[in-house]
Amino acid sequence: MKDKIHPRYTMATVKCACGNEFLTRNTVGDMKIDICAKCHPFFTGKQKLIDTAGRVEKFRRKYNMEKKNA
Repeated sequence: MKDKIHPRYTMATVKCACGNEFLTRNTVGDMKIDICAKCHPFFTGKQKLIDTAGRVEKFRRKYNMEKKNA
């Protein structure tokens, strides 16, 4: 391998929007992320339904679906 062409691989802190922080190693440095394993619905078992511009209601009206608690 050639010398001096590889990026530095250093310790970095990753901060999530939920407040979770953890240490890892990467070539980028410190990072801020929106979602992590501690707050992701797949890992927590809690589904968060985010309705953007009424799309869920529009889908339910289109297919005549009743409101159900999800």
